[in-house]
Amino acid sequence: MYPSSLLLFLCLSAFVKCVSGSEWCYTGCGHTPNHWGDLPGSVCGGNRQSPININASMVQMDPGLLNLTFVNLLSQNIKSITNDGHTVKCTLGGNNSEVSGGGLNGTYSTIQFHFHWGDTEYHPGSEHMIDGQRYPMEMHIVNLKKGLTLEQAMANPQGIAVLGFFINATEDAAPSEPWSVLTSYLTNITGTEARVNNTISINDLIGSVDFTKFYRYMGSLTTPNCTEAVVWTVFHEPINIGKNLIQRFPLKTGLTNVYRPIQNLNNRQVFATFLPASHPWCYDHCVYSPSHWNLLPQSSCDGNRQSPVNIQTQNVVMDKHLDAFTYTNFDNKKAIKHITNTGHTVECSLNENVVEVSGGGLEYSYSTLQLHFHWGTAQDPGSEHTVDSKRYPMEMHIVSKRKDLTLDAALRTPNGLAVLGFFIETNPTSSLSVTNGWKILTNHLSAIQNISSEVEVTEELSIDDLLGNVNRAAYYRYNGSLTTPSCNEAVVWTVFKESVKVDQNLIMMFPKQTGYSSVFRPTQALNTRTIYTTTSASSAPGPIKLLLLFVCLYVLL
Repeated sequence: MYPSSLLLFLCLSAFVKCVSGSEWCYTGCGHTPNHWGDLPGSVCGGNRQSPININASMVQMDPGLLNLTFVNLLSQNIKSITNDGHTVKCTLGGNNSEVSGGGLNGTYSTIQFHFHWGDTEYHPGSEHMIDGQRYPMEMHIVNLKKGLTLEQAMANPQGIAVLGFFINATEDAAPSEPWSVLTSYLTNITGTEARVNNTISINDLIGSVDFTKFYRYMGSLTTPNCTEAVVWTVFHEPINIGKNLIQRFPLKTGLTNVYRPIQNLNNRQVFATFLPASHPWCYDHCVYSPSHWNLLPQSSCDGNRQSPVNIQTQNVVMDKHLDAFTYTNFDNKKAIKHITNTGHTVECSLNENVVEVSGGGLEYSYSTLQLHFHWGTAQDPGSEHTVDSKRYPMEMHIVSKRKDLTLDAALRTPNGLAVLGFFIETNPTSSLSVTNGWKILTNHLSAIQNISSEVEVTEELSIDDLLGNVNRAAYYRYNGSLTTPSCNEAVVWTVFKESVKVDQNLIMMFPKQTGYSSVFRPTQALNTRTIYTTTSASSAPGPIKLLLLFVCLYVLL
């Protein structure tokens, strides 16, 4: 790296440090991403912020986005690696590295490249998303426009060009040699520059990624002060490396979830060099509505053990093996980590390896990953399962994965996932504990009104707070599938008989704040499956209890 480029790199780092006071963080301090806008000199609340969710169906092809031209960039060896407390930054050695073409407004000099990641394979950490999907990692190559001072570049709408590469996890047993070498330099010691003695180039890391397929939009830096001076190039094809190498980043650096949540697109247009082969699915008003989910790639939505189903109580079979569940840390008030608007539902992701469920006739212990909701409208109830054709206003699904399997393996295994389904219905006299829990939950909905937006849960909120004292000893059991594409037939379903009672106003917050409703799949054919039920007397639903009481009174009379 020439002295001029090094100086620019140092100045850029110093500028960001000065503006933010180095008091920002991703988690665990007063200035998490939701509060970056409060930092002195920050523009993190601006209108062209990054990262974004790239909705492939809304991308516009731009024939002016020709091939990019790289000078020394791909071939230059990595000079040093630094853990700066927020990420891992790499600098290049040798001659000046440049990028131009590809619709860029000039030539840009490469300053540094760095990474963003989550914590494990279950909580990916790319900054940008494609159709609501987040990759495990993302690499950013930062370039400054030639001929501009640092101050001028920061004030120029296209003063900085960032090249973004998704990094995907594979199950490959043979590790990538360049990535193995790179990750060997990772350290949890911050602020110390480690000189790289091995020969590794950016081209070695990128591999066979197609440089002709990329997205383009105008955005910002993704860390404070979030300067809106970036022209973004996000490549469509990911870099594929073994998941064990990806896991070295959080394990060896001690840094986890170092990515900024998705920002509003506002009125910006995302362009591309190609028309993505997008397969967006929906519940209504698009090509791939539920009746056409089977046409999606790798879909199992036309299988023989699909969910949800209508539970006909007169046909269920009692099973003495359906005993009590063991709920581990369902009362943990710090287990719920983020709440996300996926565009299809509201999903609450959990801290990994905290919440578990076992027993209840399950053959394995399951680690709980997330919970989400299905709802309708005030006039059209929206539970997925029905009981004797009755549909409830809402349904909550608590999704868990077999602890002895990876997520990929669980999705391919008939009992790889266990989902607990709870009906939600209105009751103005709901218990105070349940009402408080649902108030905390729904208070976050205003912060995720935009699809792919995410908010961190800082209040104390447990799964038990949402369930209250609902009877968990009485339930139905059957083997089924995920109720969204690709409808993997990998789920052991538990549907509880007693509903959770929630105030009507809180239930209606879901369609009101997200802007969409009727987010439930129609019931599917049971085929030859049997639905089982618990044998305890307490398992009888309310109407049956009343009928038995009536019969007893009649006999006594």
